[in-house]
Amino acid sequence: MTRLSKGAIAGLLLAATATHAACGWPAWEQFKKEYVSEGGRVIDPSSERNITTSEGQSYALFFALAANDQKAFDRLLAWTENNLAGGSLKTSLPAWLWGKKAENDWTVLDTNSASDADVWIAWALLEAGRVWQTPRYSETGKALLARIAKEEVVKVPGLGLTLLPGKVGFAEHNAWRLNPSYLPPQLARYFTRYGAPWTAVQESNLRLLTETAPKGFSPDWVNWTGASWQMKPEKPLVSGYDAIRVYLWVGMLHDGDRQKAALLQRFKPMAALTQKQGVPPEKVGVTDGKPQGQGPVGFSASLLPFLQNRDAQAIQRQRVADNFPKNDAYYSYVLTLFGQGWDEHRFRFSAQGEVAPGWGEECRSSP
Repeated sequence: MTRLSKGAIAGLLLAATATHAACGWPAWEQFKKEYVSEGGRVIDPSSERNITTSEGQSYALFFALAANDQKAFDRLLAWTENNLAGGSLKTSLPAWLWGKKAENDWTVLDTNSASDADVWIAWALLEAGRVWQTPRYSETGKALLARIAKEEVVKVPGLGLTLLPGKVGFAEHNAWRLNPSYLPPQLARYFTRYGAPWTAVQESNLRLLTETAPKGFSPDWVNWTGASWQMKPEKPLVSGYDAIRVYLWVGMLHDGDRQKAALLQRFKPMAALTQKQGVPPEKVGVTDGKPQGQGPVGFSASLLPFLQNRDAQAIQRQRVADNFPKNDAYYSYVLTLFGQGWDEHRFRFSAQGEVAPGWGEECRSSP
């Protein structure tokens, strides 16, 4: 019998421990306890109405997939379909807002859709179908993606086929209101495998990301006039709570994605400003680059994949560790699950926009 040295035994034990740790995601487990009901509803406690958004459901579906938590995925999916989509995501886009309307009256509060949530739900379903080899997820994901293309993608003069933020209220005569954070570039690339209109949408999305950040800061919202971007409206454009996701998505792009280097270069001023201040700004003027305030801890987590300087990354990593979001900070928490989860190698995105979970072969059968 071959005798193992103490060092070899220690190495094997360390590897086993690492494998076991990779099978669980403590921050996700805590999020479920603090923000997700038994029935699969993600609750934002910042509102008196204890609202649920389609965004919250969509992000939680991604985290469940990344955590290999199919039970939670199914609960989240069932609640979303039954309460936001009239019983089927194949036939209806989910309403974006649900909550307390009156005493003992819980219902949809706004029937309009939110395309940022819709694309994440479609992607999560398609990838869950692939990773868990479950055709019903794939079928629903394809139907939902087709509905997004039909109801939320429009041909915008001078810009081409473009994803609107929702079905209603974002297109007026010679004015289209867009949000650069709504379509992550990796999801845009992933959807191109399904044909029209997604290659064209990917192209217009890249223009939206690059052309609206003249100083390297992405706006929360911006208008396209049919010929140009309205960069100096009455109210100055701000890069803040929506736009923080742009830097997060770009940072999580696979290094082999041909868009990544150019996008990192475009948004380099955000990295430089964060490095200089030691903390991400809460808001930045899009046209003048002037920072305001200090962003919450979720902003620091969002920049972990984005920052390319190890020392700057370490400072934000420590801030997240020292100030992890509590049970009253839904948005900061989901940003942290994305940014810190990526930083801990709990998931990656392939060059084609597919998920590469961190649980590995050893964990595929974990509960």
